[in-house]
Amino acid sequence: MPRELKAVDTASLLRLEERAHDLGLSRRQDLEWVRTNAAPDGDHYLWPALWHDLFHRPDLPRQLRCELLIALSTGGRELCLLDVLPEDFTPLRTVTSRDEGLPVSRLFDSARLIGDGALDGDAAP
Repeated sequence: MPRELKAVDTASLLRLEERAHDLGLSRRQDLEWVRTNAAPDGDHYLWPALWHDLFHRPDLPRQLRCELLIALSTGGRELCLLDVLPEDFTPLRTVTSRDEGLPVSRLFDSARLIGDGALDGDAAP
């Protein structure tokens, strides 16, 4: 399990969400919601939480189920889950600076989690 905090811009976030949607991965947000609500110039962060397998779909490799901290255009942040393939996760920018990482860690701890509601692509675990 990689223990790397990754930062993504909004265009990259949309690509990750689109890929998760196209592959039918379990955790993703509604693409229109992300397009409408994500801060266009915001930094969004991914933290791998666990490995996830779709045993009923052996054609798909295991995914990283990541906590995703989305910067909103309203100035707030939302915490949700996003399944990401390892080959899509690895090239993302790794946060190595303590000056950036520590405040982001605090944001993960205090952000409101979006539950299994309208923003999740599939309520299945």
